[in-house]
Amino acid sequence: MWKSLSKHFGKYPSQAKVAKLLLVNGLKVKEGRVYCGEIEVADMAIGRAAGVDRRIVRSAIDTIEGSTELKGVYSQLEPFALLTNVAPAMGWTSLEIIPTDARIPGIIAEVTAVIAREGLSVRQAVVSDPDLSPNPRLFVITEGAVPPELIPAIRSCKGVGSLVIH
Repeated sequence: MWKSLSKHFGKYPSQAKVAKLLLVNGLKVKEGRVYCGEIEVADMAIGRAAGVDRRIVRSAIDTIEGSTELKGVYSQLEPFALLTNVAPAMGWTSLEIIPTDARIPGIIAEVTAVIAREGLSVRQAVVSDPDLSPNPRLFVITEGAVPPELIPAIRSCKGVGSLVIH
């Protein structure tokens, strides 16, 4: 996805940095403003996060709003609450699966099937996009503890390179 969007910022690497930050964080661009859900985010705050001047942020927003393709994507983004760090406080288990190749189909299906056979409920399953993340991961949050005897079965699933339990 990023590859097709980044072509719009070819001559402007600083704008591309802003655009990627917006995309990765699910920040919506609507009517010249940036939103996290319904909360407006200041250009200066985005600039600090991206390591660029607020004027670059404004230029990136103008570029996004000036392109039908970019506007179609950025106007629909939504932020997402990843429960990985919350899981232990809730008594849940957070599994971080590092794939051998994130483009292999069926990794989620196999891992969640193993978990379901154990009778555990999956609270959340999130995959980081291989085009947006240099180290894509699958995060699976289960309601309750994952029994130790289940770990080898998860590790042996297709596409699973390694497993980290949080």
